[in-house]
Amino acid sequence: MDYRTIAAPVQASFVEKRSEFIGYLFPAAHNEEAVACIAQVKAAHRKAKHHVYAYILRDHHISRYSDDGEPQGTAGVPVLEVLQKRELTDVCCVVVRYFGGILLGGGGLVRAYSHSAALACEAAKILHMCQCVPLTLRMDYTLYGRVTNVLPRFGVVEQSSDFGAEVTLSLLVRTEVLPDLQKALTELSAGKLRMETSPEIFSDFA
Repeated sequence: MDYRTIAAPVQASFVEKRSEFIGYLFPAAHNEEAVACIAQVKAAHRKAKHHVYAYILRDHHISRYSDDGEPQGTAGVPVLEVLQKRELTDVCCVVVRYFGGILLGGGGLVRAYSHSAALACEAAKILHMCQCVPLTLRMDYTLYGRVTNVLPRFGVVEQSSDFGAEVTLSLLVRTEVLPDLQKALTELSAGKLRMETSPEIFSDFA
């Protein structure tokens, strides 16, 4: 159930035969968010001739696109294919075109819209979201060294640590390795290490 998405909105632009293409890429988890992103770009570029978009969502497995007045198949589909090839989801890409007066032809439009979407993807920070479990470890200081030697084998993400009367570590652990990690920690501590888990979430393990 792992997936790839982006950390924050980005944009990138280029000019092809006097037409300016501005690509926007937004994180969007639901259809309403994607629609709002498209509306935001349209409001910011009211004078642009085209506002082409494509988005892919995990929610209800939605995948949509629009050529917005460009010849069918020359704009929305190429943008969508860029997102698919990069295996991105929960994203919305909008490409604005300010027409420069020179026709690009079908092939030229496909290349221009694909390139604009690709530039936006390259500008984004990609997140590798994995299903994981928040795990809290509480232990005596005598166990701390041995525990920290074991943790890297399981690829955990340390969120915080507290060194008070005892050591407390807050971790994110991939769901599939959690049982093995718990077993290893129980064995090395002879059951003295205390472990508490919270409900599963998705988090970046890039």
